[in-house]
Amino acid sequence: MGFVGYGVQWLVITNVISLPYILVFLCCLLAGLSICWFNTVCFVLCIRNFPANRSLALSLTVSFNGVSAALYTLAYNAINPISTQLYLLLNALIPLIVSFAALIPILRQPPLEPLPPDGVRRDSFMFLLLNILAVLNGVYLLLFGSKTSGVTSARLLFGGSILLLILPLCLPGLVYARNWYLHKVHSSLRLEGSGFILVDVDELEIHKGMVTREASFDGYQLLNDDVVRTPITPVQKSFIEDDNNRSCCSKLITRNQLGMLGEEHPLFLLLRRSDFWLYYVAYFCGGTIGLVYSNNLGQIAQSLGQSSETTTLVTLYSSFSFFGRLLSATPDYIRAKFYFARTGWLAVALFPTTIALFLLASSGSLSALQAGTALIGLSSGFIFAAAVSITSELFGPNSVGVNHNILITNIPIGSLVYGFLAALVYESHSTAGSKTGSVICMGRDCYFLTFVWWGCLSVIGLASSVVLFLRTRRAYQRFEQDRIASSMFYS
Repeated sequence: MGFVGYGVQWLVITNVISLPYILVFLCCLLAGLSICWFNTVCFVLCIRNFPANRSLALSLTVSFNGVSAALYTLAYNAINPISTQLYLLLNALIPLIVSFAALIPILRQPPLEPLPPDGVRRDSFMFLLLNILAVLNGVYLLLFGSKTSGVTSARLLFGGSILLLILPLCLPGLVYARNWYLHKVHSSLRLEGSGFILVDVDELEIHKGMVTREASFDGYQLLNDDVVRTPITPVQKSFIEDDNNRSCCSKLITRNQLGMLGEEHPLFLLLRRSDFWLYYVAYFCGGTIGLVYSNNLGQIAQSLGQSSETTTLVTLYSSFSFFGRLLSATPDYIRAKFYFARTGWLAVALFPTTIALFLLASSGSLSALQAGTALIGLSSGFIFAAAVSITSELFGPNSVGVNHNILITNIPIGSLVYGFLAALVYESHSTAGSKTGSVICMGRDCYFLTFVWWGCLSVIGLASSVVLFLRTRRAYQRFEQDRIASSMFYS
């Protein structure tokens, strides 16, 4: 779909063919659908194939998705920095080639079975190495992604980025060589004592299946019956269900509250959940605003007289979005020392967007523009990556493909609403160009009211995320208690 959608657009723009507007529109639609399809397949594959480390796998997958803008800029400078149509051709060819390359190991993969302890340790060690390499990729693209230089230098920089991208393919061989060395050459060294273990082996059964609900609140269990579960007591049941004598704020927090994580939610049940709509509003007024900001970044820079900095700003947003997506795995890394519900991390991640938007409204300087862009990229990147794990935990891992696509319907809706709002403000302060008749606006007023409105909406998203955290923290705490109890049981 992407090959046809982007490829036909490239042919139209380069005047190879001529098509009516409706067909070009359908090609744009097809290209957008290919992105959604591609992302959904990647999310489902991560959840199904890495049950013990699904959050780490998702954060890495979404992270490299966020750094693609900086990578494409390097490719553009290396191949033909004069032809802007090259971006469409790259969008048409690169995903298709990568998909065919990844299809072979996916199809040849053996049936999924519970991993032995050595397998869990090996995956944990590999995820740590992958995160280190991902950070190196992000730093490299941040430093050199927008660097203007000659074609030769640009090709060398692009070659370095390709080398860093394919380097993770060597990790399985390195891990197997390390295991062989430990067992054959230096058997006195044991992997169990390694500090690189990110997931306890005894937690495998907890992460393997998430949870499934019994017919009532009398208790629940994991998909593996051997795992110890703490039944819901009558006191807890009354706390969840009986809210008749509580205040309005208390009712808002406890009414129809989630009792557990991982319960499967089909469509009709999902749309009746208050937690879903709080989650929807938080995403709509948070991550989607960041995405619309990035789409308008070129025009924002132009209105502030910083057109020459557009490439740098795009790379800055892309790189910090990449780091934000990597940071979404933080709850899993520090869980043993500091446990905080993932919905709480979502609320924390929304805060930089609010600060950045009001900063942009208060100052039109280049430093404020760069700082705001970096903060919005960091915030929206974290939200994009964490959202898949949150959807899986709150509404069930088996339904995540459908449920998450329902959630991200807010992206086209938000793009339309926020883009229309920005266009109204922009045109109200603009003047017609002398030659082309195009609408041009220069000065802080072009986006001042837009930033104020976006900032106020982000406050609504922040409030929704806080309420969502308060409503779900009991379920997260219960899951963590059961994890610890099961760990003690197996030990």
